[in-house]
Amino acid sequence: MTIEDPRSDAPLAGRRVLLTRSPDRAGAMASALARAGAEPLLLPLIDFERAPEAQPLAEALERLAAGEYSWLVVSSITTVRALKEVAAERGTSLSELVPVGTRVATIGPSSRRVLEAEGLRVDLAPEGRQSAEGLLEMWAYSDDGGAAGSAGASAVRILLPQSDLAAPTLAEGLEERGWAVEPVIAYRTVDYPADPGRRLTAELAVGAEPSSAVVLSPQDANAELAEGRLSAVVAASPSAARRIHETLNPLDATLLVAIGQPTAEELRALGLGVAATAAQPTPEGIVDAVVHALLLTPGISPWKDTP
Repeated sequence: MTIEDPRSDAPLAGRRVLLTRSPDRAGAMASALARAGAEPLLLPLIDFERAPEAQPLAEALERLAAGEYSWLVVSSITTVRALKEVAAERGTSLSELVPVGTRVATIGPSSRRVLEAEGLRVDLAPEGRQSAEGLLEMWAYSDDGGAAGSAGASAVRILLPQSDLAAPTLAEGLEERGWAVEPVIAYRTVDYPADPGRRLTAELAVGAEPSSAVVLSPQDANAELAEGRLSAVVAASPSAARRIHETLNPLDATLLVAIGQPTAEELRALGLGVAATAAQPTPEGIVDAVVHALLLTPGISPWKDTP
């Protein structure tokens, strides 16, 4: 099945779903929607650049390679891309930057799959609540995962590379355990498109398949919304939620689907309704959320209307 020839019996047959991602980051999600019968459309709203100050991250990675951290916490797939780019500039790979004795934690199965494809062993990743809160719940207050050794919890030193817009939830939660957390900006989240000279371009082994879906301009997307031609808009992150609020109008005739609770909370804080939240930040989880939103919305069926 292709995007141009969806199955008529699929749950999203005849539905047009707007993904607020750039083509180079939307492939798997767009393909999953197409397999469910939808026509995926793209509206790039946010992009990512290297950190404006490169030295703090470079120095932190020097300490990482020297074995000075008990844990490396990777909070997003974009962080993996940023670290891989810096590693390549150093003439090495991401896996070679992380010593054998340093444990790796991440947010969930998707980022775990990306890290393992890059050659890293992941020691901790929540399966259920895939967020900073979910990761903190897995880290019991009385247990450091053995990383501190005989020196006790105070010896745990954690490197936390992240976005310049990252919420303090994870850093503060780890510090409450008495551990030494070193947050460092790995990349900037910017409005699309990023500066070509600063844009993150490192290719990941998995998880960043490109998409051939139609790309809309903000003007085109708003025209589609005004005509009621979009069944759902998918917000992939809190940053994307803010840009949706700033860019798209009217939103009252379409359904908003959030990827993850932080994104859903941001949409609600902006005064926007959330029709469904993807339980898993995977392509299949997003399809399930879109179908769920259409099923629960009065007067809207997930199956294509027939004469």
